[in-house]
Amino acid sequence: MHPRQNHQQTRSTLSSRYPVGWPSEVTPLFERAIATEYASLTARGTPLTYPVTPYIAEDGQTLDVSTGLTYPSKAERARRNPKVALLYSDPVGTGLSEPPVVLVQGLAAVRDADLQANTDRYLRQSFEKVPEAYAGMPAFLLRRMAWYFVRIWVQVTPLRIMWWPKGNLEHQSEFWGAPEDTNVPESDPVPQGKSPGSWKAGPADWQPGAGYAVQHLGNPVVTLVDGQGFPFPMRVRETKLAPTGFHFDIPAGYPTDLYGPACITFHTHPEQFTSQENMVFTGSVEALGTFTVNRQVGDWSLKGSRIKATVDFMNNGRKLAPRLKEEARRRGQSVPVIRIP
Repeated sequence: MHPRQNHQQTRSTLSSRYPVGWPSEVTPLFERAIATEYASLTARGTPLTYPVTPYIAEDGQTLDVSTGLTYPSKAERARRNPKVALLYSDPVGTGLSEPPVVLVQGLAAVRDADLQANTDRYLRQSFEKVPEAYAGMPAFLLRRMAWYFVRIWVQVTPLRIMWWPKGNLEHQSEFWGAPEDTNVPESDPVPQGKSPGSWKAGPADWQPGAGYAVQHLGNPVVTLVDGQGFPFPMRVRETKLAPTGFHFDIPAGYPTDLYGPACITFHTHPEQFTSQENMVFTGSVEALGTFTVNRQVGDWSLKGSRIKATVDFMNNGRKLAPRLKEEARRRGQSVPVIRIP
């Protein structure tokens, strides 16, 4: 069976079982989205938002994202502070006509107590969802990519879902709240020893990247922190470069009373997920529509031709592979076997 056909059947099966009662208006996007903007909080309370591929838990009760064992910061932030958000504002690759923009705020549970099961799940579901990302790669090469395929999962229990029908951000959102008896699981235990930290530093000068992002990467997502301590990512528009950062327009359907530590995230990918670009800047919003940049953080961009993107990807692997055994050891486990579906 062709991988894309299998993916379509999986989505159809999933759409029939959501025991928590998520709104039917948003579940097609949950099922089909190739990218979601995942926001978590640093120890200092600054939101950090990155595009990641979203999945739905097999029991239909959580929205899940993953990060590599060798670069666990996204998961470690969520384990320290489980208040996270997922913004589904990028319809590219979904095949949906006029999908909503959807914001999920919820509590995260980090799963890294069974790395083999995590890895098997990621291989199975990612090969179904984005088969073009692995097309043409020989099996022997894929088996050498444990530095990438060995995964930590972050399971997000939605507490609030806001959506803007047909993506019209000029109107107020629709709202769904989780039942009062919603069970929110706890994360797996904190690994022993010291975290490896970030694997890729951002450039010393943020302005060249900011200029490129405004010109080439489309409208960004600005993330602030709301009054309940949750990240609140918003897709903004008409973004322009300013001497100290960015100016942008906030659509009428978003709140305009959020200020303080912030993150601005630019990203893009083609319909078939064979490359990606993303740039992330941290700073603050102290005046409406004005983002002051503090720094540009490291990104994971794979751009250009398929060959160039593959070469860049494998170069990342050479930096990350030495972390693999130590990160598995910190969790009392051996490195999982890569079992290609």
